[in-house]
Amino acid sequence: MKKFQNIIAAVLLATVGGFTAILIYTNYIEKPKVVTITEPRAVQYANLPSAPQGVDLTVAAENSVKAVVHIQTEFQQQGYSSSGNPFFDFFFGDPYGQQEPRTQQASGSGVIISPDGYIVTNNHVIERSDRIKIILNDKREYEAKLVGTDPNTDIALLKVETDEDLPTIRWGDSDNLKLGEWVLAVGNPFNLTSTVTAGIVSAKARSIRIIGGQLPIESFIQTDAAVNPGNSGGALVNTRGDLVGINTAIASRTGSYSGYSFAVPVSIVRKVVDDLKEFGEVQRAILGVTIQNVNAELAKELKLDKVEGVYVDGVVENGAAIEAGIKEGDIILSVNNVNVNTTSELQEQISKHRPGDEVKIKAIRNQKEKHFTATLRNTKGGTGIVKNALTVLGAELKEVDQKLKEDLNIRGGLLVTNVYDGKLKDAGIKEGYIITHVNKQHVSNIQEIKEEIKTSSGGVLIEGLYKNGEEAYYVFSLE
Repeated sequence: MKKFQNIIAAVLLATVGGFTAILIYTNYIEKPKVVTITEPRAVQYANLPSAPQGVDLTVAAENSVKAVVHIQTEFQQQGYSSSGNPFFDFFFGDPYGQQEPRTQQASGSGVIISPDGYIVTNNHVIERSDRIKIILNDKREYEAKLVGTDPNTDIALLKVETDEDLPTIRWGDSDNLKLGEWVLAVGNPFNLTSTVTAGIVSAKARSIRIIGGQLPIESFIQTDAAVNPGNSGGALVNTRGDLVGINTAIASRTGSYSGYSFAVPVSIVRKVVDDLKEFGEVQRAILGVTIQNVNAELAKELKLDKVEGVYVDGVVENGAAIEAGIKEGDIILSVNNVNVNTTSELQEQISKHRPGDEVKIKAIRNQKEKHFTATLRNTKGGTGIVKNALTVLGAELKEVDQKLKEDLNIRGGLLVTNVYDGKLKDAGIKEGYIITHVNKQHVSNIQEIKEEIKTSSGGVLIEGLYKNGEEAYYVFSLE
């Protein structure tokens, strides 16, 4: 029987004029991950006009298509064997069935950003992948390694080794994009390689609540360029062929393109990429406020002349905002002279910076204009650079394969393949040890152990076992 390919990776439901719309990541996989929004969100459609006279998109298309790659990934997924009796299996399951790993395939797109082989894509394109293959526009193929990921922005960075300079796309400026400006979406929808579609910028700083992560940042460029499953990680370029966004999601009733799509702006992408290359970890800057949009009702309550800015609902103790003098009830108007009128716009401006950076903030308090200088903090509350969790541990790790899981009767973990100077060596951990839990939380992939180490303070408890089945635990301090 021919395999049925499912095109939905992650689904969000939203109410649109009486019907149900679907917000989906635009990679192409076999098994869907479904997420339901409890609070419906309204969305708006944008019409695709015909290109006006004098707008030439051919040069931008020709230049950008060479630097957009086709990404094919493989990952293991658990399955069950059958008893051989389909009626028995349907009603009762197979009590003698064994879990059998099945190789699943997914595909998406990526953008070459440097001649030496760095490629940016979406995190959800390569998430859980055991193997990542890159296919260039000229059909050359490479195996890629994962440099790092940032689930909070859904961006990932890959690297291929090559002796030849690869074609690249120039970085553009997403901040200066205008509503109605023409853009091209370049990618590999439905495995149709090197596909180019055109549209206009329909909206900016759009939040659709599709990104996971602990501190998600959403400030999407909304366009009506046709984007479909397989376009995830592909390029959104302006008429000059400059990269202005990474295509990430679409809104649809069917799972295919229905009118508009969403891209992560390069103002966010470029900073994430720089951090991953330099530190192996995104250096997230925190202002230390809880915020909400200013609407007409709130503006009337606060006796504001205009409905503008972002309302500070609360400030974090010992955070950057409170140290700068910002208080609950203030309304932030701009960051470094860039106006912010939505929570997404404020998050985007702060996300451009690293811990320790100073930002100039203009706000309103009691109908009076105020100016503040805030020194941004890291996720631990300090102003320094947060070290890569794997660098701190001092080890090379890889996910436990299926055979080892079955031999040791574990559901997953990380195998220590090499130990050098670092916390694990100091604690006494040797090669061949399998980490299954960090601070009582199960870990099965690199991202999970990074998150646990990043959010730890003081002592860290590592639990697991060696390949011979001997259980062991270790405790060390991050100080």
